[in-house]
Amino acid sequence: MNNLSILAVLILAAVLEAGGDALARSGLHAHALATRLGFFATGAVVLFTYGITVNLPNWDFGKLLGVYVALFFVVAQIINLAAFGVRPGLPIYCGGALIVSGGLLMTFWKA
Repeated sequence: MNNLSILAVLILAAVLEAGGDALARSGLHAHALATRLGFFATGAVVLFTYGITVNLPNWDFGKLLGVYVALFFVVAQIINLAAFGVRPGLPIYCGGALIVSGGLLMTFWKA
């Protein structure tokens, strides 16, 4: 698997994981039982799909964890803004800069 394919799978996994979490959160805050169950069921399917997606390739996921955590953080902030209207504040930007820089460090440091 080449680097571009790996990045695409990791981005897809981050979207599925953060999206599944957002669906579960929406289910917790829905008022109608049918709506709650719909969000929960959809979230469960999305999170199951995430688990398959991230584990299907034959790779050492531990080596890719740094870049995955950074991608997950960025995708989670985008979903938080799009789905819930929550804009990140300065602490999120500062902490996120540390997360992303840590992911880059773990990805590109050649020891």
